[in-house]
Amino acid sequence: MDQKARVKTRAAELSARFQAAGAVPVETPLLLPAEVLLDLYGEDIRGRAYVTSDALRGEQMLRPDFTVPVVQMHMAHGAEPARYTYAGEVFRRQEDDAARANEYMQVGYEVFDRENPAAADAEVFAVVKEALGDVPVRAATGDIGILAAAVAGLDTTERRKKALARHIWRPRRFKALLDRFSGRAEMPASRAKLLAADAPLDHGYPDIGVRTQAEVAARIDWLREDAQAAPISAMQVELIEALLAVRETLPNALEHIRDLAVDMPAISEAAYRLRDRIAAMDARGVDVNTLGFEASYGRTSMEYYDGFVFGFTVEGRADLPPVATGGRYDALTQVLGQGREIPAVGGVIRPGLLVDLEDAA
Repeated sequence: MDQKARVKTRAAELSARFQAAGAVPVETPLLLPAEVLLDLYGEDIRGRAYVTSDALRGEQMLRPDFTVPVVQMHMAHGAEPARYTYAGEVFRRQEDDAARANEYMQVGYEVFDRENPAAADAEVFAVVKEALGDVPVRAATGDIGILAAAVAGLDTTERRKKALARHIWRPRRFKALLDRFSGRAEMPASRAKLLAADAPLDHGYPDIGVRTQAEVAARIDWLREDAQAAPISAMQVELIEALLAVRETLPNALEHIRDLAVDMPAISEAAYRLRDRIAAMDARGVDVNTLGFEASYGRTSMEYYDGFVFGFTVEGRADLPPVATGGRYDALTQVLGQGREIPAVGGVIRPGLLVDLEDAA
């Protein structure tokens, strides 16, 4: 049996396992409307996806993953609660690393259930972990929701908080904004010159990309207003940085986050959710005392994750992508549900990598 056939066979086995756990098999289109994905993630995703177009359908995107079409399907006519599985190819441009596959199989397990989110988190993690068998991987977990709660609780303007929240998934940009809003970074000379000009748009400043003059003027007004706002306090910046530095086993991470919550009460509710998730994982037989938690984990993943995140990577092989990843994406159901929403969490496995690891064992 050739490699491609073996991967398809392994994908079918994983799908059957997920079906045995209660998931209903579903299929999604290979071509998706690009407008939907661009609205969700902005133009960043265009650099990672294959985009085409025609006169009747407009821009279309080769499926970069399954989550968005599965959520669309569920929000249109899904029952509650629901569990789905799927298997098929996804496509990602790899212009920075030709060694990485730009077309590969994914097999997923998704849970839509509002009754007990902590139990659903634990279920998806445990089902994916069990499906990986004995391959040598390292598990890591995190929670985007804790950082999001910390940002929402900052003593600063709403526009600054929105800017930081928008860039949670871009660590360098997030840090740059935090430094700027706290006064730790000086304003670039070009920006200072722009804001000091009485009528900057009348002094030779060009159009900026596709933005209109009115949009540029509004942006300048906001930058001037922001320049007058009080800086985020050093203590709050230090708390954010201490939170991002948390890297412990789950029980120790919980204690550390609880300690931070004394001075950062905005994260208290998220800490309770972490506590409940740890208990639910323990109830499913997961060894929580050795399972790692990294507060920064998942910040370079798909931006629809807004809570629990996890991944399984190969020890000593930083060159390889994760064998399995997943997380919670409640906000995505709100966006695609057009007024309806339901807590949702899921995970995916790459059967091609799994076959390679099993062969090497």
